Amino acid sequence: MSGITDLDSLRRALAENSEQPEGPARNARAEHLLAEAEKLNVPLAVIEALRHQLTVYNYSSEKDKMFVPFARLLRMWDEHPEDFDEYETHSLHWVFKWMSSGMLGQPHIPLASIEKWLGEMEHRYRLAGHSERAVRSAELSVAAHIGDVPRAERAYAAWLAAERDAMADCHACELHGQGWWQAERGRDAEALEVWRPVLEGEFTCAHEPHNVLASSLVPLLRLGRLDEARAHHLRGFRLVRAMESMRGAYADHVEFCALSGNEARGLELLAERPAYFTDDGHPRSKLDFLCVVALLMDRLTVLGLGEQRVPGPAGRDWTARELAPHARAEALALAARFDERNGTSYVSEWARARMVQRPLVERLPLGVRSAPPVPVVPVPAPAVTASAGEPDLPALVAEARRLSDTLQPRAVEAWAAVARAAEGVAEAELAPRDRAEIADHEAMGLGPEGTELFERAAELYERAGDPGEALAARARAAYVRALAGEVDEALAAVSEPYDTVLALYARGGTEVRQTASVVMARARILMRRVHEAEGPGQDQTQGAAEAAAREVLALVEGRTGQDVRLAARAAEAQGMLAELAGRAGDLETAAELFRRAAADHVAAGLPWFAVEYEARLASLAHHLGDTAEAERALRAALEHGGPHVEPTGRAQLHLQLAEVLGGRGEAEEAAGHALEAAHWADEAGESATLGAWARHQLGGLLLRQGRWAEAAEILESVLPDLTAETHGDGALVQTQWWLGDCLSELGEHRAAAERRLQAAEIARHWPEQQDHATLAHLAGESLGQAGLPEEAERAYARAGGLWHELGDVHGLVRSLRARAWLMLRTEDGGPRARELMADAVRACEAALETASDEEPRRRLVADLGHTHRQFGDLLTRSVAENAEEAPDTAVYEEALTQLVRAVELFSSLGDAALHSRTGAELAAGWLEADLGRPAQARARARAVLAAYETHRTDATDEAGADDGAGVEEAVRARRAEAEQMLRLVAEQEG
Repeated sequence: MSGITDLDSLRRALAENSEQPEGPARNARAEHLLAEAEKLNVPLAVIEALRHQLTVYNYSSEKDKMFVPFARLLRMWDEHPEDFDEYETHSLHWVFKWMSSGMLGQPHIPLASIEKWLGEMEHRYRLAGHSERAVRSAELSVAAHIGDVPRAERAYAAWLAAERDAMADCHACELHGQGWWQAERGRDAEALEVWRPVLEGEFTCAHEPHNVLASSLVPLLRLGRLDEARAHHLRGFRLVRAMESMRGAYADHVEFCALSGNEARGLELLAERPAYFTDDGHPRSKLDFLCVVALLMDRLTVLGLGEQRVPGPAGRDWTARELAPHARAEALALAARFDERNGTSYVSEWARARMVQRPLVERLPLGVRSAPPVPVVPVPAPAVTASAGEPDLPALVAEARRLSDTLQPRAVEAWAAVARAAEGVAEAELAPRDRAEIADHEAMGLGPEGTELFERAAELYERAGDPGEALAARARAAYVRALAGEVDEALAAVSEPYDTVLALYARGGTEVRQTASVVMARARILMRRVHEAEGPGQDQTQGAAEAAAREVLALVEGRTGQDVRLAARAAEAQGMLAELAGRAGDLETAAELFRRAAADHVAAGLPWFAVEYEARLASLAHHLGDTAEAERALRAALEHGGPHVEPTGRAQLHLQLAEVLGGRGEAEEAAGHALEAAHWADEAGESATLGAWARHQLGGLLLRQGRWAEAAEILESVLPDLTAETHGDGALVQTQWWLGDCLSELGEHRAAAERRLQAAEIARHWPEQQDHATLAHLAGESLGQAGLPEEAERAYARAGGLWHELGDVHGLVRSLRARAWLMLRTEDGGPRARELMADAVRACEAALETASDEEPRRRLVADLGHTHRQFGDLLTRSVAENAEEAPDTAVYEEALTQLVRAVELFSSLGDAALHSRTGAELAAGWLEADLGRPAQARARARAVLAAYETHRTDATDEAGADDGAGVEEAVRARRAEAEQMLRLVAEQEG
């Protein structure tokens, strides 16, 4: 059986279908319901079913189907307008606007027909007494579509000048259209100002701010307002993701990714909507989509990713290089059909311009995890010879030597360029010194693998007549052995160069620079031994390392201003002493020495070497509770390091700074650093480790700012990377918890409940059960708001059991009250609801009997007052729906008793509970009025007014507000309610 037996059952079925997701299944159900409506032989039933069918077609990929039901509706109106009730008459005229825009999007409908339809719309609106506002808005769409700018500007002005009436689009949709035209004309700032009320939530509807957020992306990029662009993408994509009908807005998000260096994210968006490549029901939005597909594929090809596998039309595999011309050809073919219909070239010109846009920003970090595309490794180009314009070998050597002498970050790369240029040059043509330095720096670039090359460099230095540098090279070879874990062997290897260089220096056979290099290598090896030392002998090992560091300082004392290398040695030695002091527990001294090491590097013109010491100082300062110094040091590290810090190091510095700032409550700036940390972690290939932690922190910081949609996107993207093994159970639970909070704020209550229950399941196994109880309670809230009372009741019961085991009376009472309210929503649940509320009262009273300290007693009294207040409200609600004329006196009296007790309890707490007291007083007053006791009701209303005359509350939490303005608003509401009660009582008595 169909279940459609009359108009009411049809309406229920139509309403149910309206709640289903957009798409072919909902459309098919609408078609079936129309057939069922026709069987009822009720004209209004057919009218309502046709209007429903038209609506679901309009909000789907099958927009081309909506003209048939509309034509039938219009015919029925012309033949029998009396069959339409007031609502359906309004709806018929309303959807005229859909027809205009719908026809524009179908290139097979002649332009003359569209113009004729526009005139028909204007005529019918005039007959119905409607303003021309909606007509002029539709005319703007037609003129803009064919590229008739003068006509479009006239229509735009007439649209704004016409009076808003019942046929005008909602404020949000109108503002979207007005801002869209401003952006089309290149007036981006004006567009964003028009859109502001929608973006700020003043005006919303079923499809706004979805469209406005999407339309604002490129204007924001063009204006350089990158933070807003990022936020609008994260917030807006979440809104359009599940809405099949919003292919045009979806395309705007793909375009944003292509223009902001987020090509990988763009590919993910394409993969989520494969049907968008082929859905033909709305050719205009398909054109939008194909244009941005071509744009994105061209961008990937330019980046050397033309062979990257990409999502595309079903039936074959695609690379970016293959999909680009396919999408472009299809887009231009569609555009040509529109232009043929319109008699202009405007749509094709527009499509070409959209497809050839250049990126507006090199890379805009979004915070979400996107797997980067895999680049095709290009074949190296042939080396360019000096005759083709490259510097000759002597010039390369001179530049490399300058960089290495001043310890510049690019010195090793410069010597590598020298080595490449020297390939094929006869050995006799290169001085031994040059060859020595080439081998020396190549060995430095190899690290622990460079031991043999260091020995080769030493031999060449000796041939060049520099025995001190030869000893330094052998000392460097010893140190890289320590880096490979061979510390004892390294110490043995460095002892001979160390003894020899000191003797050589003493008789003037080498300079202090070479001597300091050997002494420093030995000190570094001893520091490696400190790192590995455990148990007996540790103090002796640290003492030897300290002596070695001080030996470096003594050697270069007084000379650091003459040689940047000596200044660097002194600063590094200070850093060693700092680390040793920290290991010895002298954190204050360690901090001062790290500060000095950093400052000395900066003074020597080597700020990039200060980064490590500022970072370590920041950790120490944070440990010592000096967050100001930690912040200063981290900012200095980022400033000093600049582009020279590796991506992993930059990620770590930004993440540390985010934690420091977030701990001080500076969530907005902290979020910016967490975002940078996530970006640099991704660049370093550490998305699943360091990047996941950065995204976790970013999501929490966005949540603290109330940026729920952005936070949800970030937190959802990080969940696949979080593991108990790498990040710990705590991070998993916290992320799910935060995500549940975001989803709850966004009204996605079922999804919020799932997240909270998943977190609770992990926390179930923890020794401390407070988090488990809280999460179960929050899950109960979400399940109740999702319309799942049985599941909610179980979650609250679970939480209540945990609160009881923990001895947390307040949590137990909250869970009992929540269960009572749930019971009231179920059939015959009234008695059980009373029992649960009574249990909550008894739990509070029992706890009060044993509580002795003043503050816990006051909190229990407040809880008991709130429980009596809710008990009274629950009793009143339990009979309110059944009370037709006369109230249930017995239940009202019982409820009044509960409310009076609440007033007494709140009164005992003084001004801190004033707002709670007056609320209970007014609730009692209304019951007195319903029971026919005007004098008592009047007395309670006057008591409320008197309370606010003589008392002032600073308890903003009591007023339900976070600031003074909120308190004042709450007080005004209480006063107004009391005055309303006085007027009502006077009318009853009058």
